[in-house]
Amino acid sequence: METQKQFRRRFSFEFFPPKTDRGWEKLQGVRNTLAGVDPDFFSVTFGAGGSTRDRTVQTVLDLHKRGVSTAPHLSCVGASRGSIAELLDVYRDNGINRIVALRGDMPSGMGAAGELRHANELVSFIREHSGDTFNIEVAAYPEFHPQARTAEDDLKNFARKVEAGANSAITQYFFNADSYFYFIDRLERMGVTIPVVPGIMPIVNFSNLTRFSDMCGAEIPRWIRKQLEAYGDDSDSIRQFGEEMVTGMCEKLLAAGAPGLHFYTLNQAEPSLSIWKNLGLGERQKIAF
Repeated sequence: METQKQFRRRFSFEFFPPKTDRGWEKLQGVRNTLAGVDPDFFSVTFGAGGSTRDRTVQTVLDLHKRGVSTAPHLSCVGASRGSIAELLDVYRDNGINRIVALRGDMPSGMGAAGELRHANELVSFIREHSGDTFNIEVAAYPEFHPQARTAEDDLKNFARKVEAGANSAITQYFFNADSYFYFIDRLERMGVTIPVVPGIMPIVNFSNLTRFSDMCGAEIPRWIRKQLEAYGDDSDSIRQFGEEMVTGMCEKLLAAGAPGLHFYTLNQAEPSLSIWKNLGLGERQKIAF
């Protein structure tokens, strides 16, 4: 963890592009609430195979114009170099200076993987096309990518993204801080020293959390799973337990030198904001700790 302590801490919140007018109105309220703590940036997800491309662009540009730097997610699966270059030009022309570069998932029924098959190839292409215009974020997997053949392969894949030009990384969410510490230690031994910001998932709904975790390979430790199961349909107890548990993990991460936090909001303000307040982060953390 020693290398992570040298980096300036930054805090961010992630949204997904709304599908309806009602969802858009809700997101505006969430955005306004979270903008009040002055995060470093928001990010906006990109659907499998670019399925939310237009909605992602619209959401990113709207949020960015409202005063908080906003980073679009961009995946390469199913995309051509030309379509990716077009998006990069749109973002550059609108003052976007951060990209979250991902391989992405292949939607069912899509036959071609696209011209760029891996995230490191996407990072290289962004650098070739746009130079240093964008700060490039990539994904990291403290509990290792579910499709990785081995832990060693996953670490090497991450190193390739850094070698290709990634500036920093955001992790998949986790509930075991030791998995993050171990991941960082392994990277340090490999000489990989970019900031790796923990991704934080507030716990508000056990069934949804289980579904998300099964899809992305995030482990819910048995003691957490059993406690959440014990609450049944008691949503207030689930929220209270989740808030206390995730707050404690965040305290441990920051105390050990993690370079910030990235909250997966699921387009809700209060769960992330409650953890933020519990941590005593105040209204601004754009200075070094």
